[in-house]
Amino acid sequence: MAKPKTVFICSKCAAEFSQWFGKCSNCDTYDSLVEQNATPFGVDIPSRGGVGNWHAAQTGAKSTTKPAKPRASLTFDQISDRQIARWESGYGELDRVLGGGVVPGSMVLIGGDPGIGKSTLLLQVSNQLAQKYRILYVTGEESGQQVKLRASRLGMSKPINVVTEENKSQENDEGETDNLLEDTDKPINPLSIGADLYVLPETDLEEILREIDSLKPNLAVIDSIQTVFFPALTSAPGSVAQVRECTAALMKVAKHEDITMLIVGHVTKEGTIAGPRVLEHLVDTVLYFEGDRFASHRLLRTVKNRFGATHEIGIFEMVSEGLREVDNPSELFLGNRDDPAPGTAIVVACEGTRPIVVELQALVSPTSYPSPRRAGTGIDYNRLVQILAVLEKRVGIPMSKLDSYVASAGGLNVEEPAVDLGIAIAIVASFRDRIVDPGTVLIGEVGLGGQVRSVSQMELRLKEAAKLGFKRAIVPKGQKFPDLNIEILQVSKVIDAIIAAIPHQSLEDIDLETDDEEDE
Repeated sequence: MAKPKTVFICSKCAAEFSQWFGKCSNCDTYDSLVEQNATPFGVDIPSRGGVGNWHAAQTGAKSTTKPAKPRASLTFDQISDRQIARWESGYGELDRVLGGGVVPGSMVLIGGDPGIGKSTLLLQVSNQLAQKYRILYVTGEESGQQVKLRASRLGMSKPINVVTEENKSQENDEGETDNLLEDTDKPINPLSIGADLYVLPETDLEEILREIDSLKPNLAVIDSIQTVFFPALTSAPGSVAQVRECTAALMKVAKHEDITMLIVGHVTKEGTIAGPRVLEHLVDTVLYFEGDRFASHRLLRTVKNRFGATHEIGIFEMVSEGLREVDNPSELFLGNRDDPAPGTAIVVACEGTRPIVVELQALVSPTSYPSPRRAGTGIDYNRLVQILAVLEKRVGIPMSKLDSYVASAGGLNVEEPAVDLGIAIAIVASFRDRIVDPGTVLIGEVGLGGQVRSVSQMELRLKEAAKLGFKRAIVPKGQKFPDLNIEILQVSKVIDAIIAAIPHQSLEDIDLETDDEEDE
């Protein structure tokens, strides 16, 4: 019997090599090559076709190929124009990041740090969807009793159906599976009455596919893909080959049977989804669940979406009963406007199509080191250094002798250029120990020459600011805006924005070191 052929696959980038190397030449990572079987032993690979034409070309014989005609492919005219109605998940924030709701037959990958709330969110969504659809929740990390305990903590008082070996074959008189774990003494949550939610504690891919074929759910949750394994492969669960093959098998079932798949993926220490990069290419939508372990809010961010816009975010808050939607996220990231402090500025950042009003805080103090310290929380560090250089060169503030710290309220990442003007004004306000008008928002990109450049979605940002009661907005010059019930002050340079944002301040107060041409 011939020995099966093996290859070495990089666990980081899925590159294949014929022999082991200490370093992957594709992604430059060390000790990442894992030995795998090239194909399951004893499995023949079917021919790709084209043998007849190749043989005729080699021998000079007349080709016996029949006239070309499609076997299974269709033209656009032959494909039906059936409109696909999205499902409402019961959570508007999730529907937003998905592009308007759950698309039937789609495959969604959700990644996030351990303990961030991925399983909690999917169990809550499964409970909501189970009021109208049949849901299968496959858990490879918990037992049925553990899932039931978590469901009770989340308020799902009525026990869910746990599929086990003992109750798979037991059916009641109506032909439905009995729930042997049901406790009739507990009160029933009205939301869970008639819930069609089934739980399968299983990691074997063949058993999962067999259960999907038998139950025929409308939606299946796989928690998580790193725990599922295909017995025909010799590698361990979570390896590159296992994750790739299991995801491909589930995708085939999802597309052929029109079953929606929600898959949980673990992340590496760098924050990316573990497994080969091809995993993100296989699925239709990739979502990242983010959050600070010291804060209660969680961000669900879209990275890839074939059915909607990318870089959308949904905001949740972790409470004792699970995850709760945040209807007005700007309230989370705004400080106390009744008691403003020096060195704060309000900006309007856009995440996808959602504008969020965020408070930026800056602290500037003399340094006691040869090189001043710069630190930024929630903002891009390189843009912070660039803005500090612009303030020193174009405005005259000696930032090379000052330590600078800038942070966004709530820890929200606001890395787009539209917050540059707010960062600059907050730094100047902290340097002069002044208070920026709390009714003013700042929107604009700061150029290297000290200019204030225009940004996209300006009207959307101004509407959000006006809705929250802001009276004035300092924006780049050169755009026309409709009547939005907010005073708009257009500026062309950073120095003009400083004078407008910080009241009762003149050019002499800033100790300008620029020449007369720059002042003009």
